[in-house]
Amino acid sequence: MAVQLNHTIVHARDNRESAVFFADLLGLVVGTEWGPFVAVELDNGVTLDFATVPEADIAPQHYAFLVSEKEFDAAYEKITARGTEHWADPHGKQPGAINRNDGGKGVYFTDPAGHFMELITVPYGGRPQR
Repeated sequence: MAVQLNHTIVHARDNRESAVFFADLLGLVVGTEWGPFVAVELDNGVTLDFATVPEADIAPQHYAFLVSEKEFDAAYEKITARGTEHWADPHGKQPGAINRNDGGKGVYFTDPAGHFMELITVPYGGRPQR
């Protein structure tokens, strides 16, 4: 078996709030609560297991997601409609914009717990060679 990422735990102030925020943004399904976790499964079988922890224990992390152009456009429409603060760059110097790096689109924003989320339509380095 090849090594594969199966799941990761994402700390949240409220596990359900963060799971719903993420799933709704990308058109995914919020799973049932299992112990302290609310899981959201990605299309490649990896789950983000959102866990409620004390706010002081949350260390902001970075999560980047490769999405299609259609998924990006739908998510970006929700980001702007909700008034979610977002940036074209990871340093927050280009607010309210997207980037067009490597022949695709990208955007950075934070989730309800303060994690740095990124959506990209092309992997860094450009489109894969076929």
